[in-house]
Amino acid sequence: QVQLVESGGGLVQAGGSLRLSCAASGRTFSRNDMGWFLPAPGAEREFVAAIRWSGGITYYADAMKGRFTISRDNAKNTVYLQMNSLKPEDTAVYYCTAKLYDSGSYYLSDADEYDYWGQGTQVTVSS
Repeated sequence: QVQLVESGGGLVQAGGSLRLSCAASGRTFSRNDMGWFLPAPGAEREFVAAIRWSGGITYYADAMKGRFTISRDNAKNTVYLQMNSLKPEDTAVYYCTAKLYDSGSYYLSDADEYDYWGQGTQVTVSS
């Protein structure tokens, strides 16, 4: 079992910054790909950012590229999302997610690839 707890959300003015944190309780964190997602229409989830378990490889949605940075600290079992130049359209609940090791081929932009999800943290950006 992997337990994920997000924090760091809040109310910020447009152009401001926030740093989200996701603390994982599992013992396999260093081998978990990690991601951040938003709610989407229906039961879908929209990709924000992801980081692979090895090599520091990161991925971003086009709308976030250049403004958001995902990182991880394996010693702390924590993944971060640094959010800069925030816009009102960034307002959402941000969910942290973890993927167990998988030897197959997959895309981390696909929410269905992940195995564990946090409860989310609210980000509200005012005009």
